[in-house]
Amino acid sequence: ALLLLVIAMGLGVAAYHPEGYKTATGVAGDRKATALSWFSLGGNVGVALGPPAITALVTALGVGGTLGMLVPTLVVALLLLAVLPAFSEASAPRAAQTAAARGVNMPGAMALLILVVMIRSWTSLGFTTFVPFYYIDHLKADPRLVGLLLFVFLGAGALATVAAGPLADRWGPRPFMKWVFLAAIPFGALFLQTRGVFAFVMLGLFGAVLTSSFSVSVVLGQAYLPRNAGMASGLIVGLAIGTGGLGVTALGWIADRWGLPAALWISALMPLAGFVAARFLPAPKDAQ
Repeated sequence: ALLLLVIAMGLGVAAYHPEGYKTATGVAGDRKATALSWFSLGGNVGVALGPPAITALVTALGVGGTLGMLVPTLVVALLLLAVLPAFSEASAPRAAQTAAARGVNMPGAMALLILVVMIRSWTSLGFTTFVPFYYIDHLKADPRLVGLLLFVFLGAGALATVAAGPLADRWGPRPFMKWVFLAAIPFGALFLQTRGVFAFVMLGLFGAVLTSSFSVSVVLGQAYLPRNAGMASGLIVGLAIGTGGLGVTALGWIADRWGLPAALWISALMPLAGFVAARFLPAPKDAQ
């Protein structure tokens, strides 16, 4: 029964995001990266608040406290039902105007972008999965720090997503995607070499720089598949990010064989592979 509930949850997430990103792009105007960065903020903040929220609920109420997470879910569902007509009216005229101006699908470029996003996901999931064990089992730190560590990493990423949108609109999504990977590496390495408050700062900066390309990658994916914007969003948000979990499985094997520090060092240096791959992302083709 629990497995079926998890599957149903996954199907709900999978059904929402492609259409959500497509709709957000439809009402965004010319500053798509900025618009999608604000759209992504809600989800990223939710991911950041999830660990401390569920920890507090279970600590106070036991396993039954998990039902408390239904409250924000129902509130958002009701809000969506209320605003859907307005979204339809706002996006329909723009969709009609741009239908004839859509560019050419570039499946090869999309495949490369999926690889880039998988590398980012591998890095991010590697940290969120193994940093708690690293602090508790390897450093023998207070287990209560784990929730705060994850909040810092994920929360900084959520805030950086908003700042990244205007920058990507100014510089272009491809250069932005490339250089944020390179910029993230020093912060991940410094986190693994420091302790105390400075480690928290480095972890936050690593999460901020790494996650800042989240909405930008969706914009670029839609540019590579302009005739299938919904599918492009699903491929980036669902397939590319989800398959990054396969990398965590490999990191788990490495952690068992060579220790948690080895797995985390590989995660910290993975953005270098993302930088190399992102250098080959081509420019989207203009409409014919």
